[in-house]
Amino acid sequence: MPHKYHPESLMMTHGYKPELSEGAVKTPIFQTSTFVFKTAEEGKAFFEIAYGLREKGQDENLGLIYSRINNPNLEILEDRLCLWDQADDCAVFESGMSAISSVLLEFLKPGDLLLYSAPTYGGTDHFIHDLLKKIGVHSIAFRPEHSKRDLLELIDASGLADRLSLIYVETPANPTNDLFDISLCAEIANLYNSKFEEKKVFVAVDNTYMGPLWSQPLTLGADIVMYSATKYIGGHSDLIAGAVLGNHEVMQRVKTLRTFLGNMVSPHTAWLMLRSLETLKLRMEAQLKNAEKVASYLLKHPKVDKVHYLGCIPQDSKAYELFKKQYSAAGAMVSFDIKGGEKEAFKFLNQLKLMKLAVSLGSTESLAQHPASMTHIGIAEEDKNAFGILPSLIRLSIGVENAEDIIWDIEQALEVV
Repeated sequence: MPHKYHPESLMMTHGYKPELSEGAVKTPIFQTSTFVFKTAEEGKAFFEIAYGLREKGQDENLGLIYSRINNPNLEILEDRLCLWDQADDCAVFESGMSAISSVLLEFLKPGDLLLYSAPTYGGTDHFIHDLLKKIGVHSIAFRPEHSKRDLLELIDASGLADRLSLIYVETPANPTNDLFDISLCAEIANLYNSKFEEKKVFVAVDNTYMGPLWSQPLTLGADIVMYSATKYIGGHSDLIAGAVLGNHEVMQRVKTLRTFLGNMVSPHTAWLMLRSLETLKLRMEAQLKNAEKVASYLLKHPKVDKVHYLGCIPQDSKAYELFKKQYSAAGAMVSFDIKGGEKEAFKFLNQLKLMKLAVSLGSTESLAQHPASMTHIGIAEEDKNAFGILPSLIRLSIGVENAEDIIWDIEQALEVV
């Protein structure tokens, strides 16, 4: 019986044949805009598939046409990303917001209803309340404490139950680490699918906070999983990208829209991400170990009011049951409330020596930022208060430095507060 390799082993070779590239052990950068067809008939067949005019034959693949549609670097990258999420197909975009906005535009149209988790990333929140609202898409927010019954009441009270088209979930939520039940969202979607058979309700999950290593939303009932691939997947703060994964039906729609929006990554960015995937597991495991130590330190510090970290969830709570069901680890994102407010938070941030004061997350270097005045500044003040995105909240993305050095830096910064 053939040996089944683990994803981290296949990150070195999967989808690439050295003999097709002069024997190069690593994938070259295919820095070309267009590709030569063998025959006119072949070109026609490739375009029919690319434009979604027909399904691929059983042994037929989409051939190379033009780098706006496909490119060897892009295809190999997408093949490898599928392994982590156990997905049929993947589409990589030029940013995380590009991936998110493409999904929202493809699966929502004027008059439709979007059910989304709150809090959500500031850029996503703005897109929902600004652009989607402008084109006539209705939206309802829900919170972690909402039960199945609560969600059904919210949907039915809107008067738009027959227009529910997408359930969008960001879990764990940025920046509070709130957890949302993916399986429950799938149950809600299935209920309305059976109630209104002419309409399909999709469940899309932003899995950026956990990366592809610690959570696989598709196995929990989601139809679509999205990433800001800038984060753990890229992981070196030197590229911007996004990714969407799902089954063949979903991804045909996503890739067709991407073809016409033209928002896929360049060959060079795809090549950089292929490099990053080779160390993805090593990096994320190192970040996890460091984050656990940082969270443990913060829990005991007298100047810290509250620590928001999945590893700190009480074991006798409902949230802990959900954590164990959805995730294989607690991740590397640690938020905490400093005693005081913005003044104390800024003092802490301005005093950091090793950690960098910058937005983004999931990279090799540790980063710190102030969500209320930075990434989530556009969220309404009353919503920020309700979500716990307070002036006292500080978000840390833990990197691969020595844990003792990270903790020393946090300690000396807290001393000035």
